[in-house]
Amino acid sequence: MEKPHDVSWEPSKVIISEDLQTFDESSVALLAKRLEEDDYPTPFDGLRDWHLLRAIAIQRPELAETYLHLIDQEPFDED
Repeated sequence: MEKPHDVSWEPSKVIISEDLQTFDESSVALLAKRLEEDDYPTPFDGLRDWHLLRAIAIQRPELAETYLHLIDQEPFDED
């Protein structure tokens, strides 16, 4: 059995398709759990995880299907 992917992400690292291929169900579940708990040292850490889950949802939708509620954005009116 393969070890779950380390879901930490360096701020300067660009998310590329090859990196997303290393994610599996358990690593996406860990990422989603962190987002649900929303206990980050800085807002930027949470935003980084949000972008990572969003990229996974685009490139590997079968893995993020259960967690779409974490990346849905509500439409808003700026007026």
